Amino acid sequence: MFSPLTQADRKAMLEAIGVARVSDLFAAVPEAYRYPALRLPPPLTEMEVAEELQALSEDNETARDLVSFLGAGAYNHYIPAAVDAILSRGEYYTAYTPYQPEISQGTLQALFEYQSMVCALTGMEVANASHYDGATAVAEAAVMAYHVFRGKRPKVVLSPSLHPHYRETTRTYTQGSPIVFAGDDLPPAAPPEALLDEVDDQTALVMVQYPDFFGRVYDFTALAEEVHARGALFGVAVNPLALGLLKPPGEMGADIVTGEGQPLGIPLSFGGPYLGLFATRKKYVRKMAGRLVGQTVDSRGQRAFVLTLSAREQHIRRERATSNICSNQGLMTLAVAVYLSLLGKEGLRQVAELNYQKAHYAARKLAALPGYELVFPETPFFNEFALRCPGPADEIAAHLLEHDVIAGFPLGEAYGEAFRDVLLVAVTEMNPREEIDLLAEMLGEVH
Repeated sequence: MFSPLTQADRKAMLEAIGVARVSDLFAAVPEAYRYPALRLPPPLTEMEVAEELQALSEDNETARDLVSFLGAGAYNHYIPAAVDAILSRGEYYTAYTPYQPEISQGTLQALFEYQSMVCALTGMEVANASHYDGATAVAEAAVMAYHVFRGKRPKVVLSPSLHPHYRETTRTYTQGSPIVFAGDDLPPAAPPEALLDEVDDQTALVMVQYPDFFGRVYDFTALAEEVHARGALFGVAVNPLALGLLKPPGEMGADIVTGEGQPLGIPLSFGGPYLGLFATRKKYVRKMAGRLVGQTVDSRGQRAFVLTLSAREQHIRRERATSNICSNQGLMTLAVAVYLSLLGKEGLRQVAELNYQKAHYAARKLAALPGYELVFPETPFFNEFALRCPGPADEIAAHLLEHDVIAGFPLGEAYGEAFRDVLLVAVTEMNPREEIDLLAEMLGEVH
């Protein structure tokens, strides 16, 4: 067994602090509690531990082991090998916070390029680097809107078709604050204009999703205009991959754009780490949480990068900070930056079109099955759609899982009895025609 300290090292350290033995360090702990019986299993050798961990890992089933049509916020996409190759470089995966710009130029430039690409993708003016995931990004949008109005508008309207986890996280995140929420009283699949019934002179923000949790795609331009006419901000939570094909929210009048960065080069990884995208208008930049990296010139006139703004974080302002975001998820931002750089504008569009076309092929195929139908047949969608089944969706999904197929997400888990027979099906570039045909065949057999 490797030990980093010799007995001589230990003796020298104990002498330096004035105690005779290590146990003396615990004299303040009552004797009855110093060495409790832990009931641990007998010790194992390194080989035995490795074998046991390998066996445990093989109990997990991943999208590589199963045919997966599961989405609902996290998606199985192809990640080019170059993404991991660059992330694995020691100077990147050990980097944390670039407090000293003179020795952090590589990290700062990577963050700057990431921010620039997020702005180009969303149609916004500034982006930060960054938040933990799509849920906390929405929560920070609510906090930011509250502070834009200096607390005079405490109401935030969350669309019922915003991801349920995003809504739950936002409420948890803001517990104890004066912020109040509206929107849950609306029907889950209410059209966007229904949100206007909740907007009044107390509203700071209206938050929608694009595409929404049911996969639907709406043009929010008119809604944004009306929200602005009533004095509130308009926020959009996006699937960033869809923006390779769809109109960016900045062109619809969005004031804040958030998103889950996982589709852009980040593996599923059983739920994380992921990445929260956040972009806004320049006039709101001083209310934005997270770090903002800027480009400047040094004393010799050479291009240089610095942390331009991080005034809201607790490591800067401590008790006066209005955000507790501290880690900038630097490795995940780098993954997204590398992914977008590799694909480029045309490559991203090609991947988005693959998702769109394959999902629409699947929708046509499944809707043609007896007993199955699209829940929203007239509404455009990107790569995800709601499918009504001839029986409880969770039971159908469980049956297909026995045959190594994840059929999708049973919407009854999020929206209750009204959606008990609805399955949310996601299709990506990773699903060949043969897998889609297999899903249709298996669902047909269930009927």
